[in-house]
Parts: sequence; structure tokens; C-alpha cells
Amino acid sequence: MSISNVKMAYTIFIFVALAAFDNIIIGLFPPLFSSIAKEIKVPISSLGIVSAANILVTALSAILWGYLAGKFNRKRLIIIGTIFWSVSVFLTAHCSSYIQLFIFQVFTGIGLGCISSIGFSVLTDYIPHKFRGMLLSLWGMSQGFGGIAGALIASLLATSTSWRTPFEIVSFIGLLLAVLYFFIKEPTLGESEPELQELLNRGFEYNYNIQLKNIYNIISRKSNILLFLQAFFMNITTGTLIWLPTMYISKIQHEGYSLKIAIIASGYLFALFQLGGLTSTIFGYLGDLVQNKTYKGRAILTSFFVFAMMPLYIVMFTIPMNKLVLSSSDNAALVFLELLKQIITNPWIFAIFILSLLASAAQSANTPNWLALITDVNLPENRGAAFSIANLANGLGRTIGNAGVSILLSYISVKSGEPENYIITLAIFQLFLIPSSLLYIKMAKNNEEDINEVKCILNKRAKSIR
Repeated sequence: MSISNVKMAYTIFIFVALAAFDNIIIGLFPPLFSSIAKEIKVPISSLGIVSAANILVTALSAILWGYLAGKFNRKRLIIIGTIFWSVSVFLTAHCSSYIQLFIFQVFTGIGLGCISSIGFSVLTDYIPHKFRGMLLSLWGMSQGFGGIAGALIASLLATSTSWRTPFEIVSFIGLLLAVLYFFIKEPTLGESEPELQELLNRGFEYNYNIQLKNIYNIISRKSNILLFLQAFFMNITTGTLIWLPTMYISKIQHEGYSLKIAIIASGYLFALFQLGGLTSTIFGYLGDLVQNKTYKGRAILTSFFVFAMMPLYIVMFTIPMNKLVLSSSDNAALVFLELLKQIITNPWIFAIFILSLLASAAQSANTPNWLALITDVNLPENRGAAFSIANLANGLGRTIGNAGVSILLSYISVKSGEPENYIITLAIFQLFLIPSSLLYIKMAKNNEEDINEVKCILNKRAKSIR
């Protein structure tokens, strides 16, 4: 393997790893809600507002980072952003009041915005066009498993030390990543586009940069509008899923176990019940196959799996954890082994596991194909900004879903106790998958038109530069 290919593989690996961190930080919160609320003396529901604010600010700041990525050195920008969020996470670990927690998480969101927009911009210039869905699935998968890792870190460390420890560890890892960025290789803009290959191989550069006037073209493009709306509705639903550990804690406590054991077990269950996300690469590959036959294929394929999520999650929520057998020990390794045994021997836990596996697998089809579509329908210099605007739709949806659970839960809790209040609340938010699925079908024709337009523009530009 040449030095150039080694640097490319290293860069892709670093950015895939980086993609996990915005979700690790989001995933840290729910398992720690009870512990944080108790120490700083606030209602648990108020911490959902903090988490929602972090998500919203991350999405808003990503627009600025995405615009800057189209004009300046992306390597320097990602280093600055990573240092900023790492320091903010460290300060979160040392806050002493609700106001401080809120402020430091807002600052964290400002830094985290660089991850999605700049990371996406860099990767789409590296990844070969024909494998776009499959390889972008690794980036999307790392985000999903970042949330799982966050929940596990929180559950395992907070029970043995303090809720502050997980935040300290994540901040130090972030600073380590900032050092590793010095060795990445920034790709040439448009490097992965087949229409530009001959031009770049001859030593010419694709020197088109984003301008402010391009923002209107991005937000008015039909495929983009539908992709933004689809992301908004989809993320209202997926934004509620970070409450799953809280629901698991409630169900486990309902079976008579202590909060400490419930927190440990919930982190493991959240990880085990999201293993279907490992199929993301398969769905990305399937999307590539159908997209190579027709530019409508990827959207139609993904619409089916997005709709399938809804009944699978709703049924999974409603199944109780009857006859759950765990020891009274809070030994993390022992709890994990006991949970594995329960999946095999307890039909209730087995049913939840199978349904969650299928639901998370269906969910995993969305990310790689959505990422591939937002790449295909936009010019190389516009992709960072387009993704950032789309990410704002993501963030707004996740914010509404996250904060919406807090609000709706408080009303439902008046008439329903735990864990029924969590089950009803989370099930209601699954209904937003219906418009999310329909929007994919709606956009299929527009995708075909916009992808052909992008290819036509790139061909014209390549000829004019020669």
C-alpha cells in the first residue's frame, strides 16, 4: 500500500471515530439523569431540556462550520472545534449548578458542530462514488454506536465513581483526537467525482468555492427540501430513543431491583438492543446496488425500512420485563452475564431482544442512504453547507423529540405510573415515521433530476478548466 493510500485510510479512520463523539456526549446524559438531578437538586425532566439544547446548538453551529469548510482549511477547523468541545465537556464535569450545566453544554454544542459538517465534507471527497452508501454507513454507524458507548460509559463508571467521571474521560479522549488530526491528509475538493477524475489526474484543480449566494440554491433544490423534511420527522422519533435507558431503568426497578443495579443493566440492555445497527453497511451496499440501476432506487428502498421501524419499536416498548432474574450484586460483569442468560432463557427478554434487533436494523438503513443522497444531489463545494443545513433539520427534530418526551411525559405521568408513562410517550413519538417514510417516496423523481443536473455541471466545468 502506498504512503498516499495509508494516509487516506488513516484519515477515514480518524473521521469515522470522530463521528461517534457527538452521540457519545448525547448518550452520556440519560443514564445519568437521576444522579445529576439528585446532586444539583433539579427535576429529572429539566435535564432533558439541557440535552435538547445541546442537540439544537450542535445543529445550528454546524451551519457555520459547514460554510467555513467550503472556504478554508478543513484540517485546522476540525482541530479548533475539537479542542473547543473537549474543554467544554471537561467544564461540564466540574459544574455545580443547573445554570452552569446548561451553559457548558451549549458551549459543547458549538464545538461539536464541526464534527458532522467538516467530517462529512472530507469523507465525501475521499469515498469512491460507486461505494458511497456502503462506506458512508461506517460513518453513520459510528454515530449510532457513539450513543450506545455513551450510555455504557455512563452506566458503568457512574455507579462506581461519580457522574462527573464519564465527562472527564470523554474530554481527554477528545484532546487526544485533536493531536491525531495533525497527521491527517486533507483530500482535494471533488476528488471522488468520476466526472473530475481525468482533470485531477492531469494536475488541474477543481477550484470552485462556496459563495453566500449558493445558500439559496442549496435550500431551494427540491431534493434538498425533501431530504431536510425527511430528516426533521425522522429525528423527532430517533431523538426520543435516548430515553430508552431511562425506560429500561424504570422497568427493571418495577421488577424489584435497586437503582444502582438498574442503571448498570440499562446501559447493557441499550447496547445489546441496538445491535441491529451493525447491518447499516449491508443496507448502504443495497442502496448502492439499486441506485446504480435507477437514481430513484435508494429513496424507495429506504422508505420501506423507515416505515417498518414504527410497529417494531412500538411492540418492543410494550412488552414487560416479566420474571427478570438478576442477582443483588452490583458487579458490572456479573450483571452482563446474567442479562445474556436472560435473553436466552426468559421468553419476555428474548422477545424484546428480537424486536429491538429488527427495529434497529430497519433504522440503520436510513443513515447511509440519506447521507449518500445528500451527497449525490449537491455539488462538491456545497456539500458541507448542505449537510449542515440538513443537520439543522436533524437537530431540530431531535430537539423536539428529546424535549417533547420531557413535556409529554409530565402530562401522561399524571394518569399513568412507571413504566407505562414511558411506554405510552415513546410509542406516540413513533408516529412521525409515517411522514418520514412518505417523503422518501415523494423525493425519488426529484433525486433523478437533481443528480443528472449535478453530473452535467461537473462535466461542463471539467471541460472549461481544460
